[in-house]
Amino acid sequence: MKKYLPGEHCILMSRDEVRAFDNRAINELGIPGAVLMENAGRSCALFIVEKLSGKKNPKVCLFCGTGNNGGDGFVIARHLFNHGLIPLVLICGQRSKIKGDAGLNLNIIERLGIQIMSLPPADVIDFKTRVAAFAGNADMIVDAIFGTGLEGTPRDEYRKLIEAINESQKGCFELNRPVLAVDIPSGLDCDTGQPLGAAIKANWTVTFAAVKKGLAIETARNYTGEIFVASIGIDPRYKVGP
Repeated sequence: MKKYLPGEHCILMSRDEVRAFDNRAINELGIPGAVLMENAGRSCALFIVEKLSGKKNPKVCLFCGTGNNGGDGFVIARHLFNHGLIPLVLICGQRSKIKGDAGLNLNIIERLGIQIMSLPPADVIDFKTRVAAFAGNADMIVDAIFGTGLEGTPRDEYRKLIEAINESQKGCFELNRPVLAVDIPSGLDCDTGQPLGAAIKANWTVTFAAVKKGLAIETARNYTGEIFVASIGIDPRYKVGP
């Protein structure tokens, strides 16, 4: 894993290039999507384990969406569990929508007995209270709600959820409860680096394969915190163009 230093020369990927990169890895090289997800999630988990190494029985609260970003979160939870940490997984959306590789990894952590709870934004009235109740005793929050594919403003209930997570961090300096964003802070546009209504404010962002174009924009630093690039098992120099 390599730390990205703002302004340094590196490969940058747009949203469309990320999709092309993943598609070629799966369809041309034959790397299953579940393997890419495993590599991504394991990298994040090892980062978390290192950051929480001084804590006794550290607890991690993971906010997971219903797509592949949430799937990365499920993989993270499994590896944290294997390292002796205590993960709490919050599914932010309708569980029935979780399919494919994400569904595979959700089934695994369920069988492991990892604590999983539902937080369907459409059903929540008081986000601040619910988020505080779930994340209040955590040593770290993991944001795995939306990934690089998010386009357009999220529904109002997701905006409120993101704002509640950000609000829960106010005054937490003395608690040392940081936020890790998986691939990109949820709500941040992959190409422009602008918040789509609201975006998670993270202490760290672990992005995959290459830095996304929006993350390299100066104003995005208010949301990304420090940026680290993790491998998913294929070098970003593998052709991403048409």
